[in-house]
Amino acid sequence: MLNTIYRLAAPRRFEKVLVDESFHGNEVLVRPTYVSICMADQRYFLGTRDPKVLEKKLPMALVHEASGVVQYDPTGRLTPGTPVLMVPDDPHETDPVRAENYLRSSTFAGSSEDGFLQELVRLDPHRVVPIEHGEVSGQTAAFTELVSVSMHAISRFEVTAHSDRATLGVWGDGNLGYIVSLLLTRLYPDSQIVVFGRSREKLENFTFASATYLTDDIPDDLQVDHGFECAGGNGSADAIAQFISLVRPEGTLMLMGVSEYSQPIETRMVLEKGLRLVGSSRSGRKDFENTLALYREHPETVRYLSRLINAVYDIRNVDDITNCFEMDSHPHFGKSIMKMSNQG
Repeated sequence: MLNTIYRLAAPRRFEKVLVDESFHGNEVLVRPTYVSICMADQRYFLGTRDPKVLEKKLPMALVHEASGVVQYDPTGRLTPGTPVLMVPDDPHETDPVRAENYLRSSTFAGSSEDGFLQELVRLDPHRVVPIEHGEVSGQTAAFTELVSVSMHAISRFEVTAHSDRATLGVWGDGNLGYIVSLLLTRLYPDSQIVVFGRSREKLENFTFASATYLTDDIPDDLQVDHGFECAGGNGSADAIAQFISLVRPEGTLMLMGVSEYSQPIETRMVLEKGLRLVGSSRSGRKDFENTLALYREHPETVRYLSRLINAVYDIRNVDDITNCFEMDSHPHFGKSIMKMSNQG
């Protein structure tokens, strides 16, 4: 079978590659229909990763957020045309204690193996999660992986944080902060969900939150019981410091924002307040299933998520992909979606 793969050969340069592939075992064949660009993809595209990392990983197909339709399932579980989510995490072993997305032996689409930016994708059945027809649009489903990452962090929070959850703080006014705070309003309806950000314009999108504050204009008496750090980059240090300042004793902070550099932490106050700092990254199949369950229980959540769609680009050739990434690289709120149709 000839397959078309769009690989990033060097920063800002995609190449169309034809690969002769064959099926192995009971792999499911999926055609990506909508794919979503993540900040991790942009770090490769713009060349902001460490040069040694780029040299090791490129050329590589990007994208780990995607929805698609089944073309062939040798197991007979899924019929052709079934809409599905594709799980980017690919575990090669099981561990009785550690989740699949933290095993060092696991590979990940668009990072340690080719991502979903290709005409057809061969997947283990475990990495294919069916969607009920009409449950969520393909465009919104495309970035459900990011929602599942948020669900994973909240599941870790649930078993780590103490039970006083009257006020939960979310640091970050971007896509991740939007999704985390939205899910928290659904999963903890009795809690006050307070969002902290640096852009008043972006914070205006958080209409579901109990309150929003600019990080340099916070009431003197405001305190939180726990927090979620979704800032990432250079904003991580400031977000962590502000959480430590505002949190009540023995609170938990979920660290979710990715940064390429080490971040200073005031360990004296972490010790003095008895705080927990918990890292959370990526997700597994169970988190995808829990996300779809949330969609069914709270269908209005899907409508809020659809507001994150910033633009949808028709992809017919490799130049369209490059142009989409260039447009997405400019500062904006929301997700850029690529519709993979009539590729050539």
